Amino acid sequence: MPFYRRIPKRGFQNITKKEYELVKIGQLAKFPAHSEITPETLRQANLIKNSSLVKLLGDGEISIPINVKVHACSKSAKEKIEKVGGKVEIV
Repeated sequence: MPFYRRIPKRGFQNITKKEYELVKIGQLAKFPAHSEITPETLRQANLIKNSSLVKLLGDGEISIPINVKVHACSKSAKEKIEKVGGKVEIV
């Protein structure tokens, strides 16, 4: 049997794919008001495993103004945070 048929085939691996750690707005409600939230503070609070890339999702409700620095943010999450007086910064 030829060599190329003896070797098992593997799927395509995209080397430029970005893997984000997902954080929901409802999980940020436990932080104090007017606090600065970065990937390092999220890792210390055990909301993410490592501080590589973080994406903020709009699931849940928030009633306190917070300042968030993340790598990506959904449109609904940004609207909810800015509505209560907070700020979202894309790093």
